[in-house]
Amino acid sequence: MKHIFNKILAGGAVLLTTVACTGNYLDINSNQSQPGDLTPDGFALVSSMTNICSTVAPSDVNCTQFVDCLLGGTLGGYFSDGANFTSSYVRNNAPNNWTEVFLKDKKIISTLFTNLSMVEGFCETSGDLVPMAVANIIKIAAMHRVTDCYGPIPYSAIGFEGAIKTPYDSQEDVYNKFFEELAAARQILLDNPTAVMSPLVDKVYGGDISNWVRFANSLQLRLALRISYANKELAQAKAEDAIDPKNGGVIETNDQNATWKNYQTSTNSMRTAIMYNAHDTRPSAEIACYLNGYKDPRISKYLTESGSPESPGLNGKPYKNDDGTWMTAPDGTSLQYVGIRRGWETFSTSWSVNFSDVNLPGTTPALWMNASEVCFLRAEGAAVFNWDMRGSAESFYNDGIRLSMEDYGVADGYNTYINDATSVPAKFYDPEGQNPWTGVIPAVTIKWDETLTAEQKQQKIITQKWIANWKLGNEAWADYRRTGYPFLIPVAYNGSNVVDINRGPQRLPYPAAEYTDNLTNVQSAVSNYLNGPDNLATKVWWACKPGL
Repeated sequence: MKHIFNKILAGGAVLLTTVACTGNYLDINSNQSQPGDLTPDGFALVSSMTNICSTVAPSDVNCTQFVDCLLGGTLGGYFSDGANFTSSYVRNNAPNNWTEVFLKDKKIISTLFTNLSMVEGFCETSGDLVPMAVANIIKIAAMHRVTDCYGPIPYSAIGFEGAIKTPYDSQEDVYNKFFEELAAARQILLDNPTAVMSPLVDKVYGGDISNWVRFANSLQLRLALRISYANKELAQAKAEDAIDPKNGGVIETNDQNATWKNYQTSTNSMRTAIMYNAHDTRPSAEIACYLNGYKDPRISKYLTESGSPESPGLNGKPYKNDDGTWMTAPDGTSLQYVGIRRGWETFSTSWSVNFSDVNLPGTTPALWMNASEVCFLRAEGAAVFNWDMRGSAESFYNDGIRLSMEDYGVADGYNTYINDATSVPAKFYDPEGQNPWTGVIPAVTIKWDETLTAEQKQQKIITQKWIANWKLGNEAWADYRRTGYPFLIPVAYNGSNVVDINRGPQRLPYPAAEYTDNLTNVQSAVSNYLNGPDNLATKVWWACKPGL
C-alpha cells in the first residue's frame, strides 16, 4: 500500500499535487467507516486533528499522570512522587503495567495512527495536503517521546497491510525517518504559504501555517541536538538546515510557542493528574534548590508556598515561625518554597502536605515547545559543537532566560538575574528530617562566561534550559541522559540492582505484553538494535556522550 508521505519522500516536490491515500494506518481500533463531514472545518476533521494533538501531551488524565508526571516529571528532575508509591519509575522498580503506557496505551499510538488515517481520508477527498503535513509534524512530536523512552520501536511498518505483529525499527532509523518526514511536511507548507486551516481544526496556531513551519524547524533542531553525539555530521546538517531563514525560520517569540489551547473550558489534564489522591505529584527537591539558590523570580510561578492547600481536605502546615516569618534551613534558605527528595525512603501524607505544590492553573495550555528552548538549543549548538547557529552562544543563552521570564510575567528580574555571577543552587534541606541528603549540588552560576570550557558551557546552558522547560519532564529526562545535566540529587531509594543511582534509569523495558503478542519482533529488536539487555540500565542509541 502507498501512503501520501511515502510518495512525497520517494518523488520529491513534483508529487506534492498527487494524492493517493489509503486510510489503513493501524490495525488497532481502526475506524473502518468512511470519514464523516470532510469540509475544512467539519466535525470529522476537527475531531481527528484534536485527537492527534491529544497524543503529544495527552489530554487523558490517567495517561498524563503516568507519562508526564510519574515518568518524565520525576526522572527529568521536576517532580517527586507525592503519594505512597512503593513501586514507581523514580524508585527504579515500576511494575510492568507502568512500563506499558507510552507503547501500549491506546491514547497514544493507537489514537494517533487511527486519526492520521481519518486526516488522510480528508486529503484524498479534498486534494488539500496541508492538514496531512501538519498532522505528520504532530505525529513526530508525539512519537519522538516514545522512541526516546524505549529506544527501538515499531514505526515505519505501522499500518502496512494491516500488520498486527509489527517489526521494530532501530532508533537511528526512526530518527532518520523523522528528519525525512519533517522535510516533506515543511516543503508542503512552504509551497502553500497562503493556506489557512480553520481555528476549529488548529487549536495550536489557529490556522497560521507559517507558525507550523517554525514549529517543524524547531522540532528538527531539538532532534538534531538529541543525536549530537550519535551522528555528529547529520546532527550539524539538520541543525543548520533548521535555522536557515530560507526554510521558514524557528520559534523566536512567545506568541509562536507551540501550545495546545484545549483547556479554555476544561481543566488541564496535568493539573488534574497532579491533584489525584492527595496530590500524587509534588515539586522535587532539585527544582526548589535551583530556584531558591538563584533567587529566581519564576519560583512563585512554578511552586506554591509550603503548606498551601491546593485541593479539598489537604491542609498543610506552612514552615513559619510564630511571628509569621518563614523558617529557614541551616544555610539560611527560606522554607517558603520546599520540594520533596525524589525516590523518598520514607513517606507519609501527614508531612508531605506541608511541602510546596506545583503551581499550575487549570486553564494553562499544554506546552509542546517554546521559544526559550529554541534559544538554548542554538546556544548549545554554537558553544558546545561549534555549529553555525547564526548568532553567539551568549546572546542565545541570555535570550532563552529572557523569553522564559517574559512568558511567566517576571521579566523585571531579568537584568539582575543574567548578571549574577555568584549565586549557586541552595543546599537541600528536608524540614521533616525524613529523606536527608548531605551532598552539595555543583556550584554552577548564572552569568555567561566566555572563558569556560565547552563542557562547562554545556552545563550552564542545560541547567537554564531545564529551568525554562519546567513541566516538560520527558524532554528534561532526555537531556539528562544525553548530557549528564542538570545535576540531580541521587534518589533516596533504589529498587533496582542494575540502575546506577547517580545516573538513574536510561530507558524503560518493553512491556511484558510484547513478549507474548509480538515475541519475534521484540526479540529481534533486543538482539539487533538494543545496546544491551532489555532493562532500565541499557542506554538508548543517542545517549553516547564520551565519559558519561
